[in-house]
Amino acid sequence: MKSFTYERVDTPAAATAAFARTKGSRYIAGGTNLLDLMKLEIETPGHLIDISRLALDKIEPTPEGGLRIGAMVRNTDLAADARVRRDYGLVSRALVAGASGQLRNKATTAGNLLQRTRCPYFYDPNQPCNKRNPGSGCAAIGGFSRLHAVVGASEACIATHPSDMAVAMQALDAAVETVDAAGKTRSIALADFYRPPGTTPHLENMLAPGELITGVTLPKPVGGIHIYHKVRDRASYAFALISVGAIVQPDGSGRVALGGVAYKPWRVKAAEAEMPRGAKAVATALLAGAKTSHENAYKLPLVERTLAGVLMQARG
Repeated sequence: MKSFTYERVDTPAAATAAFARTKGSRYIAGGTNLLDLMKLEIETPGHLIDISRLALDKIEPTPEGGLRIGAMVRNTDLAADARVRRDYGLVSRALVAGASGQLRNKATTAGNLLQRTRCPYFYDPNQPCNKRNPGSGCAAIGGFSRLHAVVGASEACIATHPSDMAVAMQALDAAVETVDAAGKTRSIALADFYRPPGTTPHLENMLAPGELITGVTLPKPVGGIHIYHKVRDRASYAFALISVGAIVQPDGSGRVALGGVAYKPWRVKAAEAEMPRGAKAVATALLAGAKTSHENAYKLPLVERTLAGVLMQARG
């Protein structure tokens, strides 16, 4: 690990000011992803700004009837919150399906959204990776691609986003709240938060340099049956081959988001209109235009079969 300097801040304003003041800065809270990347020298920040003590660890109702989740709320606390379990069960179920209890105790809401891909080529500095080293190429294309994207990818990158929580929040129409060094705040729909890889896969989201996530808002509850099903290679501590987050209403309508298939949680609203027709129609619309390799083509039928099981469970 390369040497770095460190400071701890107590307010969002102090955090963004420190970032603007010191070149090569990165924010750190739980550190469950960043520290691993620093040990491998994939991330090499010269300065760490510890934001773990910011007063952004509350879950509060919004005037519109939804919830505001502070950026520093730990994954364990979010999954266990009575309001989340009652009204946003998809979030709770997705969080419990992710990582391990020890990691959930440290990982934060904002950090979960910002975690980087688990593509093995990204983690191997000896391999070309446009996300790690722009312009170097993508070893996954033509390489071992069993875990990689089948939709939304590009000729420069076929990595998938690893977050389970983000899949649930995508289905719930969440929005990300931020503040910058000038004190300007904004809200970004999660559907628009992640950048498509295009020719610049190292630019992963819409945050400007130094812009700090302060929270995530969920609209008022939509009801229905919430199911999160994650298919993985082992029963725990594994990222999704594919995952399905679904909200199914009594009349058969609902919402669906997928994990493990794209650079972001994958939701196609036109596909949700097909839900009364069944899993095959929904999966066909969700995966329209899919591009597969011989190693990850299994994801297409796996999505359909998993979705069929989810819909069957929801409808009893």
